[in-house]
Amino acid sequence: MSWIKRTDGVDVFDIELFASAVFGWPLFEGAIVAILLCAVVQTTSLLIGLGTAALATSPRLWVRLSITAYVWLFRGAPALLILLFVWNGLPQMIPALRANWFSPFLAASIALTLIEVAYVTEILRSAYSAVGAGQREGAHALGLKRWHTFVYVVLPQAMRIATPALVNELISLLKTTSLATVISLRELMTVTSLAIASSFRFLEWYAAVLVYYMAMVSALTFAQSRIEKALSRGHVK
Repeated sequence: MSWIKRTDGVDVFDIELFASAVFGWPLFEGAIVAILLCAVVQTTSLLIGLGTAALATSPRLWVRLSITAYVWLFRGAPALLILLFVWNGLPQMIPALRANWFSPFLAASIALTLIEVAYVTEILRSAYSAVGAGQREGAHALGLKRWHTFVYVVLPQAMRIATPALVNELISLLKTTSLATVISLRELMTVTSLAIASSFRFLEWYAAVLVYYMAMVSALTFAQSRIEKALSRGHVK
């Protein structure tokens, strides 16, 4: 069965192959790998970024310059280049990474985390700066220590401000995981490429993987709207 046939009778789009690709195990497994990679990278980047963003506003010049240099490097370098450097370059520098435990998933996690920390740092730095100085002064007047002021006053407000940008970055990261196909990680695009190589059917597999990406992005977009609504309670009339 197909939607369209060429004049020579060859199927242009095989709807049965498309359906089997969408509901089959290979793409579903690839989507799980992509989601796990995205979750690991985003969680790690957020935890590190909370600290690096605070350091970006440090009164010490050398600390600020160090964070600025890191952000400049990993925001400027292509993600594909970082992936290849971590997968192919690091084992040359560190012999221990030549072992089997240094898997494509681990390499992709390291590479994408290095990149994502740079973006998260900038997002949170801007959010920290958006919290008025009067908030900190008021907290100090109440006797709160600097750490308590950050945790209980600055951070909750900053996270509310940063949430839209962080979710947008998460969506971008989810799509960036497709680059991990170059280091043979069996995520969505790798599975799709292997299926195409064995079947020579491009349209059906590309359409099927598009369905997966659109479904995942739509779910994140819905979650973003719910999170923003929850965080805005008490702040929007």
